[in-house]
Order: sequence, then C-alpha cells, then structure tokens
Amino acid sequence: MGDCNHCTYERPLSVEDDITVVFHKVDSHGTNSGDDHGECGDDERAAERIHLRSKCHVSCGYDDDAEEKQEARRSEDSLEGSEKKTLCPPAFCVRSKTASREGSAREDTEKPKGCPGFGLFYAFLSTVFFSIIALLVKTIQGLHAIEISAIRCFFQMLFVVPLLIYHKTGFLGPRDKRIYLVLRGFIGSNAMILLFYAVQQMPLADATVIMFSNPVFTSLLAWIFLKERCTIWDCVFTVFTLTGVILIARPPFLFGDHLGGIEGNYTNHIKGTIAAFAGAIAAAFTFVVLRKMGKSVHYYLSVWYYAVIGLIECIIVVSVLGEWKIPFCGRDRWMLMLIAVLGIAGQTFLTKALQIEKAGPVALMRTVDVVLAFIFQFIFFNRAPTLWSLGGALCVVVSTSGIAFKKWYTSSRKS
Repeated sequence: MGDCNHCTYERPLSVEDDITVVFHKVDSHGTNSGDDHGECGDDERAAERIHLRSKCHVSCGYDDDAEEKQEARRSEDSLEGSEKKTLCPPAFCVRSKTASREGSAREDTEKPKGCPGFGLFYAFLSTVFFSIIALLVKTIQGLHAIEISAIRCFFQMLFVVPLLIYHKTGFLGPRDKRIYLVLRGFIGSNAMILLFYAVQQMPLADATVIMFSNPVFTSLLAWIFLKERCTIWDCVFTVFTLTGVILIARPPFLFGDHLGGIEGNYTNHIKGTIAAFAGAIAAAFTFVVLRKMGKSVHYYLSVWYYAVIGLIECIIVVSVLGEWKIPFCGRDRWMLMLIAVLGIAGQTFLTKALQIEKAGPVALMRTVDVVLAFIFQFIFFNRAPTLWSLGGALCVVVSTSGIAFKKWYTSSRKS
C-alpha cells in the first residue's frame, strides 16, 4: 500500500462567543494507487465526521466528562492529514436547542399555578370597596354629588401620577387610542356623577340595584357597536332588568299615588331612578370602549384620563351651578379622601380579578354588591326594604347572573 504523506498546518481564527476555528490543509504527495488513495480518503472523512460530532457536543452545551475530553484531544492529535473544523455547524446544534426548549416547557408545566380562589377574592374586595363608597356618599350631607365627584377625581389623579411614572406609561397613551381614552374618561366620569346623584336622591339599595343592571346593557351595546352575537337570552334578560327597574321606580300610573318606602318625596325618587338608569347605560358604554381598546393601553392610563376629564367636567358644571361648598367638618373631609382611595383600590382589585379569573364568575361575585347595599341601608339608615324593592332586585340579579353564566358557559365550551 502507498503512503499518504501530508503537509499540515493550523490557522486559528477567533470568532465571537469564544469559539476557535482551526483549518487543516491537506496536501497529498506522491502517486498512489486508486485503492490506497480511496482508503486514505475514507479514513480522513471518517476522522472529520468523528471530530465534528465530538466538538459539537462541547460547543453546543453538552456536558462531557474530563476523561472523554482528554481522550478526544489525544485522538485529535493522533489524526494526521485530516481536514478539521472546531466550529459546530447549526445542523448539529438542533438537538441541543430542542432539548433546551423541551426543558423550558417542562419547567413551565411544572410551575405551580396560583390559587384559583384569588380571582374571586379580589372581585369580592372590589365589591366591598364600591359598596362602602356608595355608603360614604350617602352619609355626606350638604355637598352636591358633582362636587363630591370633583374631589374624588382630584385625589384619584394625585394617587395615579406616581403609578404612571413608576410603570413608565406616559400621560397621553398611544396615538391611535387617545380618542377611546377620552371617551372612556368622559363617559366614565358621567357614570360616576349619575351614581352619586342617584344615591343622594333615593334609597341606597334601590340606586345600587339599578346601577348594577349595566351588564345587560353592555351585551346590547356590544351587539350594536362591536358586532358581537346577541341571542334570544339577551333579550329575555333585558326584559327582566327593565321589569326590576320598574318595580323599584314604581311609577304612579302603574302603582297609584300612595306609595310606601319612598325616601323623601316622589319627585326626588324619580330623579334618582332616572339618574341611576342613565348611569347604568353610561357604565355599559364605558365597558364597550374598554373592550374596544383591549389590552394595548395600560389600566392606570385609563384611570388617569378618567380622573383628569372628570375633574375638568365637574369643575365646569359646579361653577355654572354655583354649588361650590366647603365640607362642614373634618370628618366629611376625611371621608372624601377615603372615597378616592377606595375608588382606586376597588378598580385595581377588579382589574386583578379579571386578569386571574374569567369574567363570568367575577360578574357573579359582583352580585354581592346588591346584598351589601340592603344590609348597609338597614344597619346605618334603619330602613327596611319593601317587597317591591326586593322583587326588583331579584329580577335585576337574575338577569345579570344569567348574562354572566351564559358568557362563562360559552367561553368554557370554546376553550
């Protein structure tokens, strides 16, 4: 057999990621027979394949023992006249990448999930905070509802500014979403003003029940503006809601002139009913706008627009009406600040609940708001609910719960 004489030299190239590329140039001298040259070429190719495979293990992150590395080096030194590259080709790195992906996926599946009860607990806390806000508004005397709204917006704006700076969201938001943010601030602040006015003009529980009917109107408005599906059940629940509102309002042409359980005169009761009903529709419009924006806008930015636009609107309206008054005592002033703090807390917990839990169970948990309103009305104002109010509350709660359960069932089937 002929000899394969080679002249070999190494040329190292430094590459990023601390990888060294070594090229071995092979020069064949002399004349060899075809069989001998074929055997020598096969040996070189085999050596190259073995070398690439061993280096791929090192460069792609495989953990080899020290003894195996030493043996690989000795085998490399003993190979003469072979073409070698120490850079691992991408084709040989696929296994390590897929293995790392499988490992990360396995870690994700092994991560413990959060307690499922946290979402409902957050929803319950938000419900309690909103109920306390309505109670505090009811106990404050001598201040117009619009002035209370202005004070709440002012303190809410002060508390939101540090959060915006911390999250680096800016104060204007995305350019294509600003029109929706302005609409959210304007409609949302009007819903708050109407709710506060309704609480001052009629029993606390009745105003809360009417305002609580907004999920039904949200479904109808989403069908009109967002082209979402509207079923026959949505129409049935809407009829139930309107029936509940009529039972609470008790118009004289249906129930006669002698009505019991009315707080103050009947004119104020009707004003409160109209304000609560309009506030429910405004709240439904707010939810539709928020759904239109989606998750592209940070929540605190939405609250910022709500507070700023609400403050400007309230200042203008109160100045026109001439209803500016200073709170009577320190107790009312602290209550006004507490209303702002509880408003931010209630909205934050509600958002956290919707991030963890589905919308259906959260909406069902919000029905506790109606129960708390009746309890607060009986404890703090010594006013027992009438059968008409209980009947209207039952109709509204059933319709709202039906809407929530239907959405929950539909989303569960899709998932």
